[in-house]
Amino acid sequence: MKIYVLRHGETALNAKGVMQGWLNEPLNQNGRDLAVATGRAMRGIRFDACISSPLVRARETVEIILRESGNDIPISVDDRIREIHFGDLEGMTFREMGEAGTLFYTDPFRLTGFPNGETIRDLCNRTQAFLRELIAKDDGKTYLIGTHGCATRAMLNFLYDDPADFWQGRAPYNCSVNIVEAQAGVPRLTAIDKVYYDPGLIVDHYKQ
Repeated sequence: MKIYVLRHGETALNAKGVMQGWLNEPLNQNGRDLAVATGRAMRGIRFDACISSPLVRARETVEIILRESGNDIPISVDDRIREIHFGDLEGMTFREMGEAGTLFYTDPFRLTGFPNGETIRDLCNRTQAFLRELIAKDDGKTYLIGTHGCATRAMLNFLYDDPADFWQGRAPYNCSVNIVEAQAGVPRLTAIDKVYYDPGLIVDHYKQ
């Protein structure tokens, strides 16, 4: 089986450096354009199923990808792959978060969590439960998964060569794809942060 783990396109809050978490922000025009370009470049890939985070930015992205790639299939939703919950700090930039924001990007496993929110380990537990359950189906199908930047890193953490390095050097780019292939229930990561659009359009929000 093959699993395409897709981060959503850009939103206005992404562009402002705001930590969105569970805030339900739609794509901006650039985000929609990236999704269109990605979907058109993915023509020829036949998805058997699509599962999305319930947040609108993820759902909107997979809708565009499916339309532009010529895949007329339904989208199901799973709460386990929504973004990390920043609790009381949602809507802030990482600088406004102070020490919590610094730790989030430098050593997130040391972060004890966000007030009334989640920890990185909470996020790893729920997103990996989703991925392991999917892999266990061993059904030979091709899946498109619409999710988020931090959720992607948490979901795939156990597949990285160095799981202690949570961010793997950066947050996934908007509309980037990580590909997991599994045979007989054994997964391997075959592509990391692959972009299907012009690399010159990449904006690395992690570095900002």
